[in-house]
Amino acid sequence: MKKFKIYLDTSIINFLFADDAPAFKKITSDFFNEYFNNYDIYISDIVLLEINKTEDKGKKSQLLSVIENYPFKIIEINDNEAIEYLSDLYVKEEVIPRNKKEDALHIAIATVYEMDILLSWNFKHLANIKKQILINSINEREGYLKKLNLLSPLEVEYENE
Repeated sequence: MKKFKIYLDTSIINFLFADDAPAFKKITSDFFNEYFNNYDIYISDIVLLEINKTEDKGKKSQLLSVIENYPFKIIEINDNEAIEYLSDLYVKEEVIPRNKKEDALHIAIATVYEMDILLSWNFKHLANIKKQILINSINEREGYLKKLNLLSPLEVEYENE
């Protein structure tokens, strides 16, 4: 069976170190240690940009070490017009707040690169059924017919068992 293509937003990597949320930290750790190889896992240069904005040097180093130690496929968007257009549309149509442009970019990247799943711990702007319905409606109207699933690690861990 073909592996699912999963795009990770930055929250997934951050939760590997979320001592203030031990349950989510454990689920994230389990995903990386036990399920990572069951999927084709992608991140983008937007994830790297967000990590590099981290002011705490120790935390930034931890986050970058995850990138170095796992076999991510990295998508470089290089001023991709389709991604910019879609992300602007999500903001313009108020699906994603104007001040959350990176979230809109994550969705657009996952859409344009035909991911099966965008995985996030961001329940407010990403991993939520209302956003999924609105985003897939916009995507379909714009000619992107593959449905994008906006999920948390809770929903994919046992998929292959």
